[in-house]
Amino acid sequence: MTSELLPGFIPSDVEVEPGVQIHTVIGGSGPPLLLLHGHPQTHVIWHKVVPSLCERFTVVACDLRGYGDSSRPRGDAAHGNYSKRTMAADVLAVMRSLGFTRFLVMAHDRGARVAHRLGADHPEAVQRMVLLDIAPTLAMYGKTTEAFARAYWHWFFLIQPSPLPERLIEADPAAYIRDVMGSRSAGLAPFDPRALHEYQRCLALPGAAHGLCEDYRAAASIDLEHDRADLAQGRRLAMPLLVLWGAQGVVERCFAPLAEWRLVAEHVDGEPLPCGHYIPEEAPDILLARALPFLAA
Repeated sequence: MTSELLPGFIPSDVEVEPGVQIHTVIGGSGPPLLLLHGHPQTHVIWHKVVPSLCERFTVVACDLRGYGDSSRPRGDAAHGNYSKRTMAADVLAVMRSLGFTRFLVMAHDRGARVAHRLGADHPEAVQRMVLLDIAPTLAMYGKTTEAFARAYWHWFFLIQPSPLPERLIEADPAAYIRDVMGSRSAGLAPFDPRALHEYQRCLALPGAAHGLCEDYRAAASIDLEHDRADLAQGRRLAMPLLVLWGAQGVVERCFAPLAEWRLVAEHVDGEPLPCGHYIPEEAPDILLARALPFLAA
């Protein structure tokens, strides 16, 4: 299925630590560009934009640990196995294994949180980043309102202690995909049925629901500790950031994305786009028009 949506891409499973492999696909030629997906999806989210990206870049698209066809290790008590620090180290190891020591990043949703930590922990590796439809994790938890909690209910459902949310997702993973993704502003209309099938296939794999939950448990615990440490020590992202978000989405309604990113990064530009949360699939042409000049700068 992935080969149908990303023709010409070469798949690879990169071992980043003993017993943990990150599923990766590679295509195109030119400067290296790392693509990271969000919840509850896989690298397939990029299928509408990669043809244009491959004309200018060597595109490396990964499934985050716990997602897609990457490894799904058990979580630990401190949720460190799914901290964004660990997930950032995963994708850095992938890029280094391919010979890329410095590269561009475009990332959506959960992947953008991994990208944030990647830029904070390994600034020498990241040239510039496009971050899609998020405000910083610390800001989103710290400024939670009733409106945000109702719209992003899954943030508070998935962090409940194991195995309750896992058991409920595993009862019908396909319905979880349809209900979560279909409840956003555009419904299910923007999604290629083959992509939806791929998201559903991957969430039904053994351990996938646990990996997904652990990602969120880490975000509500150890990731906040790391973010607070950055603030306390005055560490800010130094590379240029382009922040884009959906004008019809929750981030637009509940937060001030540019203001929040400017608190943690030196060089931030961005704007809302005329779409909802799933920018690469809802508004691929608009995303390319805004991101390509920034990435090529």
